Amino acid sequence: MDIEKLAEMLKALADPTRLKMLAILQHRDCCVCEFVPVFKISQPAVSKHLSRLKTAGLVKESRKGQWVFYSLNREVLEQVGLALRQLPDMSDELKELEKQGLLVNVCCE
Repeated sequence: MDIEKLAEMLKALADPTRLKMLAILQHRDCCVCEFVPVFKISQPAVSKHLSRLKTAGLVKESRKGQWVFYSLNREVLEQVGLALRQLPDMSDELKELEKQGLLVNVCCE
């Protein structure tokens, strides 16, 4: 997974409501209308949160008649964890900046 894609996923996760939605979806698939009373926000606001999670690839949707149910995209969520563990080693870049005098050594006391 490239850094840009990972950053977009992490931005989608950087909201307490969306994190709580994912926590609920760990237990079962849910319809938008089920989230409304849980979060005490409007249906359009819930839909917007779920849309952000879907765009990031973190949830999937399926239609059952007129209802849309959301579920975790477990494979992608596992990849996010794996990607975080495999972030590139930036030590060479830091060493190069240090050689160029572009890193300031700060001493906190």
